[in-house]
Amino acid sequence: MTPEEVEARIESALEECEATVEPARGAHEDDHLEATVVSPAFEGESLVDQHEAVYDALGEAMTTDIHALELTTRTPSGRSA
Repeated sequence: MTPEEVEARIESALEECEATVEPARGAHEDDHLEATVVSPAFEGESLVDQHEAVYDALGEAMTTDIHALELTTRTPSGRSA
């Protein structure tokens, strides 16, 4: 799964979401990614709940196509939790 496909999947699942996904720095394999996800849907949610929302958006790809995902989430106002 390409970083662009991961971005599209996240953005289609989360309200007014902007996702940036890139290969993880220093990764030797294409299935190690880092993502920054910004969405108003995260407002008032714990960091764990924010991350779960992203994992839910990715569904089965988290166990089949993506080996590791370094994830940063926040609201548009910059709050992470």
